[in-house]
Amino acid sequence: MANREQIKGHWNEIAGRLKEHWGQLTDDDLQRVQGSADQLVGMVQQKTGAARNEIEDFIDSVFRGGIGERAADSVQQYGEAAQQLASEASDYARDQARKFAAQSADYSARVVDTVRARPTESLAIVFGLGIAAGALLFLGRKR
Repeated sequence: MANREQIKGHWNEIAGRLKEHWGQLTDDDLQRVQGSADQLVGMVQQKTGAARNEIEDFIDSVFRGGIGERAADSVQQYGEAAQQLASEASDYARDQARKFAAQSADYSARVVDTVRARPTESLAIVFGLGIAAGALLFLGRKR
């Protein structure tokens, strides 16, 4: 039989399931015995005429079947959702890497074609960039 702490910790679920199973139980009946396993069983027995072991088995089944199954279902659902998200993130990252690689290759090919087509202008641009970078470094060290 479930102990006092288990019953107190899951009181709303137990009360709801008891009222579903034995319709003649009221909120007031259950409120009077809240937290006490023996009083709960005695009150249900008195109101319904059910056998003590039947009531105890029912309360135990709430813990075994109800809470455990829902917890397992929730864990499984979260696991499946996490797996789906990880798969989607992996696919997205793979797509982005492919796009980046394609763009990189395209830009590299353009640079090579430009240097081959206009070698003098390319050297002049690179030389100018080198002078500008050197000037920035020199001015940065002066300060």
